Amino acid sequence: MAETATSSSRRGYVESSFKRDTRYISDRVTADGSGENAWPVEAGRYRLVVARACPWANRAIIVRRLLGLEDAISMGVCGPTHDEDSWTFDLDPGGVDPVLRIPRLKDAFEARQPGYPRGITVPALVEVSSGKVVTNDFAQMTLDFSTQWREHHRDGAPDLYPAHLRPEIDEVNRRVYSEVNNGVYRCGFAGTQSAYEEAYDRLFDTLGWLRDRLRDQRYLVGDTITEADVRLFTTLVRFDSVYHGHFKCNRHKLSEMPVLWAYARDLYQTPGFGDTVDFAHIKAHYYVVHHDINPTGIIPKGPDLSGWLLPHGREALGGRPFGGGTPPGPVREEERVPPAHQPTDRWPSEVLGGPVQEHLLHQDEE
Repeated sequence: MAETATSSSRRGYVESSFKRDTRYISDRVTADGSGENAWPVEAGRYRLVVARACPWANRAIIVRRLLGLEDAISMGVCGPTHDEDSWTFDLDPGGVDPVLRIPRLKDAFEARQPGYPRGITVPALVEVSSGKVVTNDFAQMTLDFSTQWREHHRDGAPDLYPAHLRPEIDEVNRRVYSEVNNGVYRCGFAGTQSAYEEAYDRLFDTLGWLRDRLRDQRYLVGDTITEADVRLFTTLVRFDSVYHGHFKCNRHKLSEMPVLWAYARDLYQTPGFGDTVDFAHIKAHYYVVHHDINPTGIIPKGPDLSGWLLPHGREALGGRPFGGGTPPGPVREEERVPPAHQPTDRWPSEVLGGPVQEHLLHQDEE
């Protein structure tokens, strides 16, 4: 399931063997509104509610930006932490979303189904006029952004789900979802030693498979960025900040795995990826919300983020990030991640929590 706030947090997140709840409001938004439980594509009708902390929501933010859907689908951003049963709009003035006019995402789920019985998850697509959640099926949501919202794509938008590569993308996505996206949670929420060790081995076996796949090709499927790269990136970008320590995925840091580290930096430095990442929100969410794993609520100062800006060298493998298209333009001012929450060429050591490489601090002077 997408990142969730649920009453189960009263008893904590750790389970003897973690199993993700994959029941969603599975309605879709389709180009002509056809299909069972389908809603029509219509610019301005829906609002995408996200939390930058959440890897599943981060996918939707990236795809929306790469495709240039900002004018067609507005975006509301929840804060990095939530209470026991809802994500909240505590970043907005008065703690109320300025478009939906609600303080809690739970209100939109309750508008759709009074007494909604499952977790309140992001990302969620909400109909503005009714205030009802249309869908929180995060996997289908981004595929529909690519295939159903084409008339609202920007000029030069990439094809993130090309028809001729869909079987291979789907196959890669299934393994990445099961063993990596969900695998880190299976490690972190394991309640027994045996469950943890099984999850740990499965995770790093798959990271090895990905390493071998990416050693001689720039992207996961084909020679351009696809949905598969988006889905892997949002786990990799959180790996050293939270999964390595907080979830005990500690055979290696991402920064100690040369192929995957270079691949992740390549994507991070591609417009539409790194400019959506809020490291401060990421760390606050995991270390504060998962109280049974980190009961003190202390948020680590590290790791040093400056490495995300180092040259990656992946251009030598060829490939065209956007195919025949172009990168997205600058991030809209109201959607920018605060500079203090991202690495820069002059990232202060007191924010990093560690020493900064001198050539990054002074590269303008070289």
